[in-house]
Amino acid sequence: MTIGTIRKRADFLAANRGLRVARPGFVLLAHPNGGRGKRFGVTVTKKIGNAVVRNRMKRRFRELLRAALPEGGLPDHDHVLIGREGGVERDFARLQAELAEALHRAAEGKGDAPRRRRSRAR
Repeated sequence: MTIGTIRKRADFLAANRGLRVARPGFVLLAHPNGGRGKRFGVTVTKKIGNAVVRNRMKRRFRELLRAALPEGGLPDHDHVLIGREGGVERDFARLQAELAEALHRAAEGKGDAPRRRRSRAR
């Protein structure tokens, strides 16, 4: 079974309404996709560093997901990894363990609490 990639903004926004599991290096979002198989996406905001750092983080996350999703991913779900500040410096083996743990929690339906809405500063 091949693992697809998420390319449309609407799919990323839909994943944001799904289950959220936070870890020190990343946040995993898992959302049912209506029978489109296991898919993944990676997003890293500009708060994380320059383009070189962000691209390195995205490459590492894509490799993590390609290795972990075939056996650990949720069937017919979109999986999105959102990079966090310390994610690029973290040891790759530690990230693998954290991703496996996050996928296990998502499979059990044990997500973290929903994000608080930030108040807008005026």
